Amino acid sequence: MNASAQMTDARRPLVSVRNLVTRFDLKAGLFGHVSGRVHAVENVTFDIFPGETLALVGESGCGKSTVARSIMQLDRPRSGSIRFDGTELIGAPRPVLARFRREAQMVFQDPFSSLNPRMTIEQSLMDPMRVHKLGSTEVMRARAAELLAKVELSPEHLERYPHAFSGGQRQRICIARALALNPRLIVADEAVASLDVTIQAQVINLLMDLQREMQIALLFISHDMAVVERIAHRVAVMYLGEIVEIGDRRSVFGNPQHPYTRKLLSTVPIADPTRRPEGRQPMSDEIPSAVRGPDFVPHELPMRQISSSHYARQVVTG
Repeated sequence: MNASAQMTDARRPLVSVRNLVTRFDLKAGLFGHVSGRVHAVENVTFDIFPGETLALVGESGCGKSTVARSIMQLDRPRSGSIRFDGTELIGAPRPVLARFRREAQMVFQDPFSSLNPRMTIEQSLMDPMRVHKLGSTEVMRARAAELLAKVELSPEHLERYPHAFSGGQRQRICIARALALNPRLIVADEAVASLDVTIQAQVINLLMDLQREMQIALLFISHDMAVVERIAHRVAVMYLGEIVEIGDRRSVFGNPQHPYTRKLLSTVPIADPTRRPEGRQPMSDEIPSAVRGPDFVPHELPMRQISSSHYARQVVTG
């Protein structure tokens, strides 16, 4: 089956990624000749629909953050297609990208480095509005106070600096900043990975509430399957730059088909011994290197359909 045939939903996707390839050249020698390439993303295909959360999961180094950066045009893809609301982004002119960046925002993993320590919270929240010229200073200040209230922080915090807040509070502020332009898409790249479990739950619940209220599409990137099970509507599992399984949350968690998906699920702790499945072994091997020779041509294995909304990549045996 062709990868582009994975999605059969009749709705129009907000984000449509087709056969995305992103590689990074490794140069060596006096003249900087290409000695190899990092095959970070290979032929990745998926859709994200309005009001939906697609979780992109896998170990560190599997390429999931590069997918996010490619969508946001922070990394330049080698080939493929990325469409936002029907408009192609790869190779798009600056005015098109400027409109896209108003409608798509990113929340990064580290809330400590995501905020400028020399700017007050009010200045940080007003900055994207100022860049896009959204109203007077008074209007932007009122909007900043409104945004803090949305993430359950007091407007009195506006005059404080980032060092005065905990990690969870800073991540709430980063989410508020992402909401400043009323985006239709938020890309959350390991947005709760650096937080303790209690704060993680609070931030996840906040994201889910905001999504229901504002019908935001969310690309949620994580290595934590327990977190993904809580927040995702659909799940895409990445291994060595490829999506090896994709489907609705219940199908992927309840009927995993690819060996790598089963390995990831085996890492999720289950408190009740009676609910622990038999025969699952913990992960002990490291993910192989994605560095290949300059002339390497990857061989893409086909996806097989498990159900109407569940696909898994074939595995070479023997």
